[in-house]
Amino acid sequence: MRTDSAHHIIPTRVYYTIFGLLIFCTFLTVQISFLDLGPLNAVAALGIAVFKATLVVLFFMHAWYSPRLTWVVVLGSVFWLGILLAMTMTDYVTRVWRTYG
Repeated sequence: MRTDSAHHIIPTRVYYTIFGLLIFCTFLTVQISFLDLGPLNAVAALGIAVFKATLVVLFFMHAWYSPRLTWVVVLGSVFWLGILLAMTMTDYVTRVWRTYG
């Protein structure tokens, strides 16, 4: 984490590299969807999606070169997302699923 947010210039090579990684990860997600990994399909797809989201936040949204307050906001929003997902999963896991017909 760097704090020199006023004086950073990112070379275009970095943006092209990140773009290439995002395209490759999208290709990888599509290829994994054709494999039968059982319940690990969702885990693999979500893992790749989290990696892609991290790249976007760090480089395209310039969080890597932002001050500490921006990092607090980013981490707070990830924490809030975790709370929302945990609350959703407690409802989903405790339901009784019935099939009619």
